[in-house]
Amino acid sequence: MRFTKTPTRLLQSALAVLAFACALTTSAQFNGPALPPNAGVNRPTTLTTDPSILFPPGRDVQLGSGDVITVKVLGPGDYIDTVRVDVDGKVQLPLIGVVSVQGLSVAQAENLIAKRLSDAGMFRNPQVTIALVEGPRAAATLIGEMHGVIPIVGQRRLLDVLAAAGGLPTTASHIITIQRPGLDTPIVVDLGTDPSHSTLANVPVFGGDTIIVSRVGVVYVIGAFKNQGAIPIMQNSPLTLLQVAALSGGPNFEGDYSDLRIIRTTGEQRTLVRVDIKKVMYGKAPDPVLQADDVVFLPSSTIKGALKSGGVGTLLGIVSIAISVLK
Repeated sequence: MRFTKTPTRLLQSALAVLAFACALTTSAQFNGPALPPNAGVNRPTTLTTDPSILFPPGRDVQLGSGDVITVKVLGPGDYIDTVRVDVDGKVQLPLIGVVSVQGLSVAQAENLIAKRLSDAGMFRNPQVTIALVEGPRAAATLIGEMHGVIPIVGQRRLLDVLAAAGGLPTTASHIITIQRPGLDTPIVVDLGTDPSHSTLANVPVFGGDTIIVSRVGVVYVIGAFKNQGAIPIMQNSPLTLLQVAALSGGPNFEGDYSDLRIIRTTGEQRTLVRVDIKKVMYGKAPDPVLQADDVVFLPSSTIKGALKSGGVGTLLGIVSIAISVLK
């Protein structure tokens, strides 16, 4: 007895044979520790929550090498001088000579100079005022996605300093790091996206602070997409898989829609999640929300790739091979 098969069943059989052959060469996806324990990269951010660090009661500037100060004595006579603190932390002042101000607060330096003037018999109960004109402790420095040196007169807040530097650019993260002299660990705050809650992160900024504004996180797109590359995550809304697919020009024909992979690295652990993007597009599966440094990889289907490369000729060749095998 001889069995006959319709062209549709012949095509299905041919595709099944080709899929089995391709499966023999498939390798497993690595899923495990991505980095050695001492790599020290891509670690979760820990926000500063100690109120005594975020909102200290006050901070008096300590003078040091490189500062330019103006010394003025109130009262009769003209005593005013602007000098720079030398590398040894000393200044040369009229009438009293060399005075060491290294590590002294402004108030302590004022009392010391007043005492020296009084002891020298130049003034009786002098009222000395010192103004910090310029120097590393007279301004806050912004680095990263923002650059600038902002003068700090009295006490200023973080939002004021950011606004004075032009405001956060679209590429800037809302996680702000402040390195402050005298603190062992940096201050990390999250400005968030809700203005009504941003005041909680509007911490005081002092002279000598270094404000680090990092770049916003990105999602990397590779594989069978029209456009591959890095897509920035906007701060005011989450970034989902379908949005990434749209920004990448959509998946190509040869993509294996049922085997899209989201690779996420947290600390030293790499995890992989497989998603059927076709079900997501048709609303049959939830649209995953992506995180910074996620990698979206859409592998190519060997069969669809062969069809795309060879066109109808390849399809007819597969059918011909299947017919000859099944005769």
